[in-house]
Amino acid sequence: MALADKISPAPREVRVAGALTVLPGIGLLVFGALLFASPGDSMPLTSVLAEGAFYVLFGLAVVGCAIGLLFGHTWARSPGLVMALITAGVGWYMAGPSGRPAFGVPIIVLGVAIIVLLFRQPARAWALGQHEDETEEEAAERGGMAGRRRERGEED
Repeated sequence: MALADKISPAPREVRVAGALTVLPGIGLLVFGALLFASPGDSMPLTSVLAEGAFYVLFGLAVVGCAIGLLFGHTWARSPGLVMALITAGVGWYMAGPSGRPAFGVPIIVLGVAIIVLLFRQPARAWALGQHEDETEEEAAERGGMAGRRRERGEED
């Protein structure tokens, strides 16, 4: 199946989650760029540059995932959820052990918002290949997960 066949119109929840997912990606890119721009003297230069490269590559992956969600690629949902969990965890650390709740709480809210949006019913149905305007037989003919479950007699 061609990649174009895997693109389906994403529900609003998925597009909003994609727009929110781009924020941690941009943050990672900025942090990586700052490491490149001012490496400091506390660590060897190669270590700082390697760390900066890691953050830039990770940021590019997150932005790519966000773009995938915005354009309706179902493959982007799982990495988007993983990134949201990591984001919430970073916020938890910042709000608690790091003692910076002014930064941590908004980051927790961002991560939880992405998780909630991607677990809402329209987003789950979209990820499983269900479409609101098709019958069960059409879903089965198309071969989506929802159609296969219905063929086997399983409940949604």
